[in-house]
Amino acid sequence: MKPLHRHVVNTSRKVLCTAALAASLTTAAVVTNTPTAGAGESEPTPDSPQATDRGDARLDLPDLVADPPPPPGAAAPEGASGIPGTALDAYKRGAVSVAAALPHCNLPWQLLAGIGRVESVHASGYGLKSDGYTEKPIRGPRLDGNGFAQIKDSDHGEWDGDTEYDRAVGPLQFIPETWKAWGADGNADGKRDPNNIYDAALGAGLYLCAGDRDLSDPAKLDQAILSYNSSRDYVNSVLGYMRQYQDGGVTDVPNPPAGNYPTPPPTAPLPTPRPPAPQPPATKPPASKPAEPEKPKPSAPRLAKLELIGDPDLRAEVGAAFTPDAKVKAVLSDGKPAVGQKVVLVVEADTTGGTLFQDAKKADVVVLTDAQGIARVPALTAGPKAGTFSFRASAYDATNQFTVMLRGAVTAKPVADLLVRADHGTKPLETVAGTSVKDFGLVATAKGQPVAGTKATADLVAKGEGGAWVPVDPAKATGPYFKGKDGKKLFTLELDPSDADGKITLPELFTTDVAPGTYFLRVLTPDKVELILELKITAAATPIPTPTPTPNSTSAGTPAPTRTPTAAKP
Repeated sequence: MKPLHRHVVNTSRKVLCTAALAASLTTAAVVTNTPTAGAGESEPTPDSPQATDRGDARLDLPDLVADPPPPPGAAAPEGASGIPGTALDAYKRGAVSVAAALPHCNLPWQLLAGIGRVESVHASGYGLKSDGYTEKPIRGPRLDGNGFAQIKDSDHGEWDGDTEYDRAVGPLQFIPETWKAWGADGNADGKRDPNNIYDAALGAGLYLCAGDRDLSDPAKLDQAILSYNSSRDYVNSVLGYMRQYQDGGVTDVPNPPAGNYPTPPPTAPLPTPRPPAPQPPATKPPASKPAEPEKPKPSAPRLAKLELIGDPDLRAEVGAAFTPDAKVKAVLSDGKPAVGQKVVLVVEADTTGGTLFQDAKKADVVVLTDAQGIARVPALTAGPKAGTFSFRASAYDATNQFTVMLRGAVTAKPVADLLVRADHGTKPLETVAGTSVKDFGLVATAKGQPVAGTKATADLVAKGEGGAWVPVDPAKATGPYFKGKDGKKLFTLELDPSDADGKITLPELFTTDVAPGTYFLRVLTPDKVELILELKITAAATPIPTPTPTPNSTSAGTPAPTRTPTAAKP
């Protein structure tokens, strides 16, 4: 076997986080609405086919593939370990799903990552793609008894391409016989394929948690890993990586490209699976009255289906908060509602830049059904750009897994194509010098309809060379002005976005100490929609002086004027 120190990555190595998938972090690995196979072991043991000792890190690859160095000038946090983004997403989805179905198992995603690292270096070098499949198949050595355990073909070559003997397949190296019993659909594509890392991660999680195991118990954790590969060196390696990921942190890195990396030969022959230990024959009870056979207990109702109620199409404008008109109902096998059923809701395949659940501020939540078995889809915040996303609601127990799909679209906000005066006037705005222009508004419209959220800038402009409008020089400007919070003059100002009616209100425009004349105010949107407002400042009217009255000769006490006699005409 290979010594452990050859497989533990130096935790001080720095790795650059250069890729994050749209559905990264803890999104739920939900599956199809066809139940998984109910047959299979109630609890895998070191004697099961999966536990065949396949060696330690048999599919190991060069360190640069497993732990790519950061580009020059960039670094990840000290102690972080690199895991390809798709693999990291698959491990976290698998753990979330298992936690919802088997909450007492306490499965850490780092355990799945430890197994993935030892089994295939997270599918590195095999051309791991964003959908979880690989460009090159991942197949272990032929289990033909020649230096390995002998396991006859159990899948007719469906998974491993071998119709005579079995091979371990996929990123987590499932034996086909094990996959028939524990296979799961971790990416809801309608297939259960061990060659897909999403499917394999969920199947591995269910397998490790089988038999009501609590993996927080070190003895149960040890037992679970041995049931996956009955090798002490294997257990040590998996635990080493698991603790490294828990203690040193993890950085997701781009999926490495496919390469030509041969599978190393085994370092020693592998033992065949041990046969079950013989059990002593049961002793017969003393002769007595034959015991009455126990009546079979009726089985408890199980989760039977998940139904969609409401509109499956979710639509909203960019950045808008919205509550979908959609609910899901969980129904038991007896037709009654599944009360308190956990339902995993996840946004994925998101091209909107991040459509998230409003309260949780992340792309996945777990909600409980009410007394009618209904779980309502919580409020979402649409992403910052137009695009689409898929939306899954899933519920499952230890053996049954159901999902319903919804479609989501985020549309761009309408872009204003015209700015008009709210008063519909066409004459210049006119005011007397020293008085303000206030309570004046504009309306942003698109195809004649008001547009909310339109941003615009208002600035005083003048005709420049070639007749183009250019902002005035603040140091020389003498025209109307806005005021900042500090009271200083402003000749350019960012306006508040238009309201629900498309209205943009201009702040007060001052004319104190402004000379009479004609000035121009431009309102301009980021999309170059422009409106020029003509401002006419008139001089204040000169007050007419009140005339001073002269003495009235006819007034009382005033002597009448003396008349000069004129000569009589001849």
